[in-house]
Amino acid sequence: MNRTATSNARKKDTRDKIELGGLIVKAGLRFEKRVLLLGALIELQQRLKSDDGLRARLTAIGAEAFGNEGE
Repeated sequence: MNRTATSNARKKDTRDKIELGGLIVKAGLRFEKRVLLLGALIELQQRLKSDDGLRARLTAIGAEAFGNEGE
C-alpha cells in the first residue's frame, strides 16, 4: 500500500472513531465508565444477532434522535 493510501485509510479510521465517540455523547453517556459502555455494546451486539425486532426498535429510536438525518 502506498503512503497516500495508508494516510487516507488512517484519516478515515480516525474520522469513524470520532463519529462513534460523538454517538456516546449524543446518547448522554459521556460520563459513564468505559468498561460499562463496552459491556453494554458487547451485550447489544449479541442481542442483535437473535432479535430482529430489537434492531428495528432501536433503529427507530436512533432515527428519531437524529431527526432522521442518520439513515
